[in-house]
Amino acid sequence: MKNIIVACGSGVATSQTVASKISRMCEDEGIQANVEAVDIKSLDSVIGQADIYVSIVPTEGLEIKIPTLSGIPFLTGMGIDEEFEKLKNYLNS
Repeated sequence: MKNIIVACGSGVATSQTVASKISRMCEDEGIQANVEAVDIKSLDSVIGQADIYVSIVPTEGLEIKIPTLSGIPFLTGMGIDEEFEKLKNYLNS
């Protein structure tokens, strides 16, 4: 099972909303994935266990070596289909 990390400034509202949306979309597609919401300060300590990172805020100073997607489409709905297709491609690779 792939691990997806979603990070925002506080790890409470925005990242939880996006993580829930991604989790539901994966479930609807029959895709098994573990989706976890964290605050940006915790990202460095958990990114090593992730397969995909969904970014909501800039990650200046952190070198992310895994596929990274924008979480904004999952929040706003604009461009969500395209971003979810990218996510599915990463999950299936």
